[in-house]
Amino acid sequence: MGRAIDFHTHTSCSDGTDTPEELMGKALARGIGTLAITDHDTVEGVKAALARVPEGLTFVPGVELSCRGRAGKCHILGLGVDVENSALTSALDTLSALRRAKLERRLRMLAGRGLKLPDREADALRALPAAGKPHVVEALVLHGPVESREAAFALLKEGDRGTDRLDARTAVAAILAAGGVPVWAHPRGGVDGAVGETEFRALLPELVSYGLRGMECWYSLYPSTLCRELSAIARENGLLVSAGSDYHGKNKNVPLGKLCADEAGPDEEDVGIFV
Repeated sequence: MGRAIDFHTHTSCSDGTDTPEELMGKALARGIGTLAITDHDTVEGVKAALARVPEGLTFVPGVELSCRGRAGKCHILGLGVDVENSALTSALDTLSALRRAKLERRLRMLAGRGLKLPDREADALRALPAAGKPHVVEALVLHGPVESREAAFALLKEGDRGTDRLDARTAVAAILAAGGVPVWAHPRGGVDGAVGETEFRALLPELVSYGLRGMECWYSLYPSTLCRELSAIARENGLLVSAGSDYHGKNKNVPLGKLCADEAGPDEEDVGIFV
């Protein structure tokens, strides 16, 4: 590709480790010319970045919304969104309330198992704009009697009850109202596990019926055979092809700008969003 791209990255405003400014600097250093910040259920990182976009970088304001459709769970990226749009703000407010409620359930569950976090650490989690499982895991490993991240993740997965996800129809509508492009992120699954063929095939027409406009076909964990298969399916369904690493800094072993597991990434003509 002439100019490298990455339409799926996270900052310290959700569960990444780089500040927005650090992330944009790293993108330029890696030769990435077009970058989207897509933090989980918050646009605070985008707002911070918009005031500091360095020369030479095309910045795409984005967000990743945690969703649930009739056929299963999914994540929807909103690319090119107006972060001040009222419909998007309302959706994010709903997600924030769901996240806060789930955090309190997790804290109560841990306390019930004799793993109560110190009040200072619990309050620090409550103060985060989008507290999620990785934040609780880190607190457990640093301040609780849990020896590893793997053990902490397993403990939280076992104890999770209730949802912190938005209805997929509402999420897509909010992104469209904000002038953005709704894109199905890692449609065959991400670091938390694979999405089977049956679930994928059931979710696809449902999301398309809501107004989905793109699919993340090129993804850091997918082999090139799957990336090309997804690209063909996207085009068959009238969807744009997107590409993203799902970079989280030190929280995930995924290099910034990595768009495929076994190749450098797609050719420029393969990607139909903001290129």
